[in-house]
Amino acid sequence: MDKIKIIKNDKCFIESNVIEQLNSVLNLENVIRAVGFPDLHYGKGPIGAVIDVKNKIYPHLIGNDIGCGMMFIKSNIIKRKFKKDKILRKLEKIENLKNIENINDFNNFNDFDDSSNSEEKCPIFNFGTIGGGNHFAEFQILDEVFDNEEFEKLNFNKDDIMMLVHCGSRNYGEEILKKYLNYDGLDCNSEIAKEYLKEHDKALVWAKINRKEVADKLTKYLGFSIENEVTIDCYHNFVEQKDDIFVHRKGAVSSEKGMVVIPGSRGSLSYIVMPTNNKEISGFSLCHGAGRKWPRNLCKGRLENKYTKESIKETKLKSSVICHDSNLLYEEAVEAYKNIDVIINCLVEYDLIKVVATMKPLITFKG
Repeated sequence: MDKIKIIKNDKCFIESNVIEQLNSVLNLENVIRAVGFPDLHYGKGPIGAVIDVKNKIYPHLIGNDIGCGMMFIKSNIIKRKFKKDKILRKLEKIENLKNIENINDFNNFNDFDDSSNSEEKCPIFNFGTIGGGNHFAEFQILDEVFDNEEFEKLNFNKDDIMMLVHCGSRNYGEEILKKYLNYDGLDCNSEIAKEYLKEHDKALVWAKINRKEVADKLTKYLGFSIENEVTIDCYHNFVEQKDDIFVHRKGAVSSEKGMVVIPGSRGSLSYIVMPTNNKEISGFSLCHGAGRKWPRNLCKGRLENKYTKESIKETKLKSSVICHDSNLLYEEAVEAYKNIDVIINCLVEYDLIKVVATMKPLITFKG
């Protein structure tokens, strides 16, 4: 087994600096393998990677947004009742979901973080919010079905409005990383490692509940029922134990939990895929999305002459973007991301997935 594996083909754009970054991870003690996916890109650590470590945990490889992931949800909205213009006008009035009262109570937050009584560190302070960066909530409709047998298991159809929510544990995960950050790693048998894993697992639960709350808040605010049904939920940033190996995933999903949603940028299709049995080559993982192509600080300079204030909020797929941060609109533009079709085709070429269906965006909400 190779110590490092990059899953890519000639069409995949991967910067040399992130390959160097991934190689440097191999210098950490007890790291036995690193796998990079076609969405691999540079960050505080390599994003779009899975790293296997024997008997040791490196919190910085998971990062601060523990439990970040994608939740694919069947809303209680049907296509004929989804009046896009009306919904856009209403969503434009929201600058941040923090300003909308939570639907569900999160009464057990003290069980999740008892390290501080301050409001800033308390998880409930950010409960039901998306966060910044590439996080979003998106209304979608079915585009095309490629595998009818698998698609039927998802229990939705072309008349259903679906939601894709991308967010994580917010400030809660940040506090956990600060508390346990150690670049030398945590010995798996140490008390501090056990404490980290306990809080890590709580953050996973919190992030999942938070994604559902975001969907419920939005649908109730728009005047629809909150009887939203979770269809797929997958984590991107987490550590998983397999015997004496700790699988660190940063911007990567498990390929052992059933169907996965792999989104593109806000102006491209999202893919629902089924992992194949060919899992060993990919570290029992898959990529989490398209992956960044441009650094954030370069986006506005490259794009501000290409778009008007309004045109940057519309996509080639006739979908719309709600975002009150003008810089973020440029940072999250389609051009700033890799081509999701190339990413998916690469995974198919490696026999890692079968495409089940594609989803088309209607409205992407960021805030």
